[in-house]
Amino acid sequence: MTINVKAEPMDWTARAHELGPQIAARAEAADANDAFVSENMKLLKDAGFHAAAVPAELGGGGATPAELSGMLRTLAGYCGSTALAFAMHTHAVALPAWRWHRTPEPVEGLLKRVVAENLTLVSSGGSDWLDGSCDAVPVEGGFRVSGRKIFASGSPLGDLLVTMAVQQTPEGPTVLHLAIPLKAQGVTILDTWRTLGMRGTGSHDIELKDVFVPDAAVTVRRPSGKWHPLMHMVTMIAFPLIYSVYVGLAEAARDKAVAMAARKTSDDLTQIVGEMDTELAAARMALSDMLAVIEAGEPGEAASNRVMMGRTLVARSAIRTVEKAMEAAGGGAFYRKAGLERIWRDVQAARYHPLQEKAQARLAGRMALGLPVDG
Repeated sequence: MTINVKAEPMDWTARAHELGPQIAARAEAADANDAFVSENMKLLKDAGFHAAAVPAELGGGGATPAELSGMLRTLAGYCGSTALAFAMHTHAVALPAWRWHRTPEPVEGLLKRVVAENLTLVSSGGSDWLDGSCDAVPVEGGFRVSGRKIFASGSPLGDLLVTMAVQQTPEGPTVLHLAIPLKAQGVTILDTWRTLGMRGTGSHDIELKDVFVPDAAVTVRRPSGKWHPLMHMVTMIAFPLIYSVYVGLAEAARDKAVAMAARKTSDDLTQIVGEMDTELAAARMALSDMLAVIEAGEPGEAASNRVMMGRTLVARSAIRTVEKAMEAAGGGAFYRKAGLERIWRDVQAARYHPLQEKAQARLAGRMALGLPVDG
C-alpha cells in the first residue's frame, strides 16, 4: 500500500535567509559594474522561488501574498536589485494565481507553464500603466506590435514579456493585454540600464519591431487611460509585493545603523535612532495595510486608492528611514564598505513606480470628493 505524505509548506523567508549570503556576495560587484544579477536570479530559480506564487495544486509553492512579501523583504536585506527584479516576476505570477482561485480557466495555462517550463515573466507595467504603450496594428490572425518598453526588470533572463499595446479603433485607443516571448522575432533587449540605484535589476528597454502577436495571446481589451477591473487587480496584488522590497531595504539600513551607532551613544544620537525606528514603524504599518487589502480580496476603486496611499506612505517612510540611518551611522555611512550608501541609492527607486506621489494624491482627492476616478 502506498501512503501519500503531504509535503510540508516551504518557509520562503527562512529559505531566503539560507540563500542570502550567496546573494549578498555578488551584490556589490553587480552594483559597481551595472551588471544584471543573473547568478542570483538563477540561484532563486534553481531553488524553486520562481514558482513560489503558483498554487500548490498546479505544482507550485502555494505561497500566500504575505509569505511572498516576507520573502521579498528578506531578499532586499541581502541585495536590493535581486529583490526588486524578482518582485517583478513574482507579482506577475501572483496576479494570475489570485485569479485562479476565483476563475481558473483564463490563467491556468500560464501558471502551469511557469512550473513546467521554468518561465521567468517580465512586466512592463512601469512604462504602460493605464494608457498603455506601443502600437498594435491588426493583421491576419493577430497583430503586429511596434514600439519600446522601459523599466523591463529582469529582461536579460526573461522568457515571456507580459505587456500591453494600443490598437486604434473607432471607439478610441484600446489597450490590449498580451504576452510576447522575449525570443520572438523583432524583440531586442537594449543595454540601457545605467542608473543611480537598483543597478543590478537589468531593467533595460525592450524594442519591438513588427512583432507578430496572435489573437489568442490577447487576454484583455480595455479603453486607454481608464481604470479597468484588471488594473484594480494589478494594483491590489502588485504594489504590496513591490513595496515589500523597500521596507526590506529600510530594515537592513536600520540594522546596519544601529550596529554602527551602538559604539558612540549620546542623547542626540539616541533621538536620531528613535526617529529612524519611528519611520520604519510607519513603513511597516503602511505595508501591513496594503497586504490587508489583498486579504480582503475586493479589488476596485476603494481598494486601489487604499493601496496607492500605502505605496506613497511606504516610499516616504522607507526613504526617511534610510536617511536617518545614514545620519545615525555618521561619517562611516559615507564609505561604500558600510553598505548604507548603496541602500540609500536603491531606496530612491521607491519614488518612481506608479502611481507617483502627485498622481496618487489626485486619485485620493477625487475619491474623497466623490468625483469619477477617470477624470
